[in-house]
Amino acid sequence: MMSNFANQPDRRTWLNVPENSDFPIQNIPFGIFKANGEKPCVGTRIGDTVIDLHFLARQGHFKSINGLNPLVFESQYLNDFISLGKNITRKVRNRIADLFDKKNDTLTLDKRLHDWFLYPIENVEMLMPIKVGDYTDFYSSRDHATNVGTMFRDPENALLPNWLHLPVGYHGRASSIIPSGVPIRRPKGQQIPPNAKQPIFGASKLLDFELEVGFIIGKSTEMGQSISTAEAEDHIFGLVLFNDWSARDIQKWEYVPLGPFLGKSFASSISPWVVTLDALEPFRVAGEVQDPKVLPYLEFEGKKNYNLNLEVIIQTESGAAKTVSNSNFKYMYWNMCQQLAHHTVNGCNVNVGDMCASGTISGPTPDSYGSMLEISWRGTKPVQMPDGTERKFIHDGDTVIMRGFGEQNGTRIGFGEVSTKVLPAT
Repeated sequence: MMSNFANQPDRRTWLNVPENSDFPIQNIPFGIFKANGEKPCVGTRIGDTVIDLHFLARQGHFKSINGLNPLVFESQYLNDFISLGKNITRKVRNRIADLFDKKNDTLTLDKRLHDWFLYPIENVEMLMPIKVGDYTDFYSSRDHATNVGTMFRDPENALLPNWLHLPVGYHGRASSIIPSGVPIRRPKGQQIPPNAKQPIFGASKLLDFELEVGFIIGKSTEMGQSISTAEAEDHIFGLVLFNDWSARDIQKWEYVPLGPFLGKSFASSISPWVVTLDALEPFRVAGEVQDPKVLPYLEFEGKKNYNLNLEVIIQTESGAAKTVSNSNFKYMYWNMCQQLAHHTVNGCNVNVGDMCASGTISGPTPDSYGSMLEISWRGTKPVQMPDGTERKFIHDGDTVIMRGFGEQNGTRIGFGEVSTKVLPAT
């Protein structure tokens, strides 16, 4: 495998990188942006600067990479770029690291050109990075599943019999996945009031976020083909932060017997920068010991979890903001490789751009719970906000902000944020 040249921890860039930035030169994520009324194109980010890869490609800065057509950077989505395979996309990332290294003056000699390919982040519009074909949501945090099972079932049997044997998942709605900054409307649907025998219809009263991490398929398979845990990482291009919005009252009434539907399908929000698995390599950690022993197709070798700090902030319409969760991606019981192996073990094919989400990520303590359902414990423990209001669930006018990053030996690699404001139901 080609070395991750870009990951060298002592590398420095000639671009300005603010202290505690999620985007040092060791990150080099990929996204889709639009600037100055131009067409969308592929970019990357270092510090607070967005870099136009289409311009650099036209200028011949990637000509040494065989198999790379410069036109791939004109695309409205990353799918075509990802389809080139990691052998090429890794070379692109390494070449970007070389071009923007402090020791390389290739792009610094003629500063008049900088306005053609360097943009302050506040001057660009970040767009949906992926054309999502299919979307699968998992349910793979043991603490989250235990909390929910304790609330709604027997606390002594919080986990259903299958939970410790397979990564539970369901097929979600790809069309309503949106990028950070796009507001959502409170959903409407059927609900069953307490002690009622007949449902009512109306706007959801129990709107909730779910703190998740999504992974993007980077290599397609054919029907009938399965992906092993050893092969899984070759099929995963990178990660995004994922807010899987949930209407708890609609969900509670509808989910038996076929699972989530309208309570989930109205919206899911993602961060706009796709952070590669290569960039996250330094943050690998071992996961929880799985007991009982998993079936052979779910066995794996090596460290497959990631030590990524995750934060959720609620900002009210008045501007008052409060962090309501500090969690970590390392708390996953079922890792991404197991999820993808299970997803395809029946021969289900996957395509480049398909997205899978981790499921709500909750830690072992109340401050690390990944949803308001748990944080407020079904509304019995309201969260006090700085402006004097309280939250059991999400109100109209609230903005939910999720952030995430890994940090080790002075290098911080992050996602930026996914921020979504809730508008009233129509």
